[in-house]
This record gives sequence, C-alpha cells and structure tokens, in this order.
Amino acid sequence: MSDLQASVAETNSGFHVQGYERIEYDFHFVDNIFDTHNSQLAKVYERWQRCLAVMDQNIFDVYGEKMQQYFDHYKIDLKIHKTRIGEKAKSLETFTSLVDSMNEFGIFRKEPVLVVGGGLVTDVAGFACAAYRRNTNYIRIPTTVIGLIDASVSIKVAVNYGNYKNRLGAYHAPAHTFLDFTFLRSLPEAQIRNGFAELIKISTCAHLETFELLEKYCEEIIRTGFGRKDGASKEVRDAADKINRYGIYEMLKLETPNLHEIGLDRVIAYGHTWSPLHELVPDVPFRHGHAISIDMAYSATLANLRGTISDSDYKRILGLFSRAGLAMDHYQFDEDILDKGTKAILKTRDGKLRAAIPAPLGKCVFLNDVSQEEMFAALRKHKEVMKTYPRNGEGIESFVDASDTGYTMNSKPAETNGAPHVKGVKGVNGHSAMNGHVINSDYEKVSENVPHPSWASQGVTRGLVGDVASSYKHASGPEGVDGLQNGHTH
Repeated sequence: MSDLQASVAETNSGFHVQGYERIEYDFHFVDNIFDTHNSQLAKVYERWQRCLAVMDQNIFDVYGEKMQQYFDHYKIDLKIHKTRIGEKAKSLETFTSLVDSMNEFGIFRKEPVLVVGGGLVTDVAGFACAAYRRNTNYIRIPTTVIGLIDASVSIKVAVNYGNYKNRLGAYHAPAHTFLDFTFLRSLPEAQIRNGFAELIKISTCAHLETFELLEKYCEEIIRTGFGRKDGASKEVRDAADKINRYGIYEMLKLETPNLHEIGLDRVIAYGHTWSPLHELVPDVPFRHGHAISIDMAYSATLANLRGTISDSDYKRILGLFSRAGLAMDHYQFDEDILDKGTKAILKTRDGKLRAAIPAPLGKCVFLNDVSQEEMFAALRKHKEVMKTYPRNGEGIESFVDASDTGYTMNSKPAETNGAPHVKGVKGVNGHSAMNGHVINSDYEKVSENVPHPSWASQGVTRGLVGDVASSYKHASGPEGVDGLQNGHTH
C-alpha cells in the first residue's frame, strides 16, 4: 500500500509540485495458509465478508476444496477466477479477462483481490490491480520457489506485449504477502531445483552464511522441498527456514531502496547479464534457474580470472551448482551469445555492462570494462573447466516442460476437454460442475487463441525459438533484453 505526501508552492511563472510516496507492505511466514486454525488471511477479509481470488488452475485443482472450506469456516463468500498463465498467456487478453471478473464481482476501491499462484500469475493479476481504478489493493500468496523467494520481493507487475517481455507494467505493491512453503510439498523436484538457483544468486554475492548453509544441505533441501515433504528431518527443515528467511530478507534490503529500479547496479542481477538472451535460444527454452546458473558460473570464471575470488572459492561455487544439478554450461553458450548478449544488455543498462561478479565470495562488484577479448578468453577457460564436472556442466531437467508453461492441469495436456472434478464446488456462470464458486475462467480462451509451435506436443508452449536472432524477440529475465527486434535496433 502507498500514501502520498505532497506540497504545492507558487513560483514567478506558475506552481511547483513536490510529492513523496510512502510505500509499505508486509510479509508473513505461515504454514498451511488455508488451515482453519490460521486466521491471518481471514482477518484481511473480515471487513468485506467476501473475497475475489485469482488462482492458478493447478493450485485450484489441488487446494481449491480446502480453500473453499477455509472461507466457508470464516463465513466469507469466495469467488474464484481460474487462470493458467504461461508466457504466451501473460498477455493483454488475460489482463482484460481479469478486469472483467473484477467488474463482475464489483470490487470496491480499497477492497483487496487475493492472488494465488506463481510469478506469472502474480505479475498479470498485480498489473490488473494496478490499472483497475488506477490503484486496487491485492494480497499475494506465491506458490513456487521462485515466487516465494524472488518474485515476492519485487513490486513490479506486468504483461508481455507483442514480442517484448514485460513491456506494459507498473510498480504496484501488495498490501500483504503470505509466504507458505508448504505449497512446495506438491511441487516437482525439477521446480525446486529451478528456484534453488535464486538462493545461490543472492548468497554468492551478498550473504556468505546462506551460501554455507546451501553447501551443507544442498541435496536434502532439493529432495525434501525445503524440508516440507514427508520424511524431511527437523534439522533440514530448520536449515531451510533459516535459508529462506535470510535470502528473502537480504533481497528485500537490497531492493527496497530501489523499488522503482532507478539504480541500475543491482546485486540481484548476478546471472542476468547474458542469460536473458541465452535462455530462449534452445528449441525448447531453458528453465530460468538453469539459464541464470550458466551465466553465474561463467561470471564466476570471469571473476576468478580477474582475481576477485580465490581458486578455492571458485571451486566452491561451481561445486554447489553441480551438486544441485543446475546447468553451468551448454553448447549454445558461445562467443556469439556473449557478443550479442552484451550488445543487448548495454541498451537495458544505460550503456554500461554492470555485470555483477563475486568479489570475494559473499560480496560483489560490477564490471563495466570487460573487453570482448577478455570475455572470449574467460569462455575458453570455462569450457575447459566444465569438462571436469559431471555431464560436462550441463544441468538436470534444464528445459521447460508442461509444469513451467501454465498450459497443463496437473500434467494433463491443455488440449484435453473438460477438467477434473473438485469435490464440493458447484456449477455457476455457465461453467462445469467443478466451478461452483468460479466467477470466471480464462484458460479456455488461452488454449483457443494461442498458436501452438512445432514442439507443443512436448507440453511446451512458449515463443517459438531456435536461434539467437529469434531469441531477441522474447528474451526474458527481470530486466529483459529490450530494443532489439530481428537484429535491428529501435
């Protein structure tokens, strides 16, 4: 939420307006958010006695009944807009579908929308709230590792437009964010690994104690879903809780002074210099965590050549990536990627490279003076070093599948007609019997309108790419690669 303090003064030629916006919002750690013994969420909606929720379809299928029971227990009327937002559906069409539901529900000016899902869902729904009456409150409940640890920290909300990632958006803070790591019980291990990369990112450059905990518990954290899956020991769960708290707190401390991204030297951009381009170069794109891991590992090689990290710390960084099963290299990560990626990111970062590298482990510096010769020499060394690691430095389950795109319902193809029945939810608004309290559902529209690329049968539904040129159109990441279209500048 925000509050504006402003003043107006007369000048010789007119008036001068000066304003300062105070932004404040809260994070709450809570397990089993939809357990009726936890009243925190219900208290937010006591005043209204009703709630409009925007909810990821997969999360609805698993938790929809429990969520309905929760709101019924507190005598709060619940309406749900179901959505399945992959990159292709992170669009104005999905945005307007959400606005339609807000209109139908009759959202009041200060009434908060509840948003439940991963980072793509919170992005689009957050932007809809930012635009609806210019400023509608919302509550976030992220459900993925990246959503919990990384996306929840930011107040950025957006949709894609044309061939550009996050081209239309706003800075709009939620009133509350509830951090419930029990959602990770149902998350595939590949997605746990994907999010693990974000913790390596922040710890390598900003928090050595977290890095040491990741080193100690790496495999167990991934295997047990941060200590939330059955069989996890109390030791692992306690360590995971400490890692999550440290990681989120450190990112908040780094980002809070720069919520509107006025400053471009950003510690959390470690791993995001060349990865925005490389992420979408393969025919089937990389998972984001693997793409930034290749960038981070290469940046560590560059740091080692520069002498900002010792040989022993260099091996520790690469060793952690390898143990986690995260990618450190790929055959298409080559000189062409480095050259084109550098030219692209210079436009985003106002003419400077601003490449974050560890210096030493647990801290970082930003490089602006890396020559092409130095980059290529670091790449040659990096390729040689990767030969000494399992899989030649390639990752485990590195590429997106149906669980990344938002176009499946619990691994069932999006093209399948109908949907699984959710007990206790009645039909309304022309939807099937599973949708009793569903005010709207935009996934049918998505599957009808989204073009299916040649590898859609593999469960992948993102921009059709396979080379560097086409990847300019779709490059992703927190900054994106703006201004390049088919190799031409605009």
